[in-house]
Amino acid sequence: MTKIIVLMGAPGAGKGTQAQLLQEHQGLPQISTGDIFRALAAARTPLAEEVRAVQAAGKYISDDLVIRVVEERTNREDCRRGYILDGFPRTPAQAAMLEKMAVEQGHEIVAILVDVATEVLEKRITGRRVCPVGNEIYNIYFKPPLVEGVCDVHKNVRLEERADDTAEKIKIRLSEYERLTSPLIDYYAASKRLFRVDGRREPLLIYADIERIVRG
Repeated sequence: MTKIIVLMGAPGAGKGTQAQLLQEHQGLPQISTGDIFRALAAARTPLAEEVRAVQAAGKYISDDLVIRVVEERTNREDCRRGYILDGFPRTPAQAAMLEKMAVEQGHEIVAILVDVATEVLEKRITGRRVCPVGNEIYNIYFKPPLVEGVCDVHKNVRLEERADDTAEKIKIRLSEYERLTSPLIDYYAASKRLFRVDGRREPLLIYADIERIVRG
């Protein structure tokens, strides 16, 4: 049976890299709710008009409206063989709605968590340094430059730390992720559809595990 892959992972876990590898090797589209809503801003459909009206009124977009938006996007031809969900579901209520949609579409749901310990995530993000010229990425803990603070490629360019990569902001982001995602992890674990992969390894090793899960 074709699969809906609910891909989960904390900031810095490498979820985006794994979604990209799935797209490249399995031909499965990555469906991001953020991208969908941005596209709706310029669309001229009844559903787009409804979403814009809710947003213009400053109202909360209901779970029912979110699932209708996701359903409209995932009923397109490129999703017939399955797809990857990014940013949905966000709550057990949305997960329950996804169950019904999956049955109607003839897909099976598989939840995959790219699991990385909090202390590793903090080092991955707070240790990140970026070259402002070529966007080369280093990490002072795991992949330091040859000369401290200087890009290996652009020899005279000082590396920069992103504004959102401070320890204080990372703790807030990880705490928020934990608060939002824990109920979903419990939801899928209860039905034995949650698979955990060790996200501390090289991306291709992680992907090999995910591929086995998807094909299983």
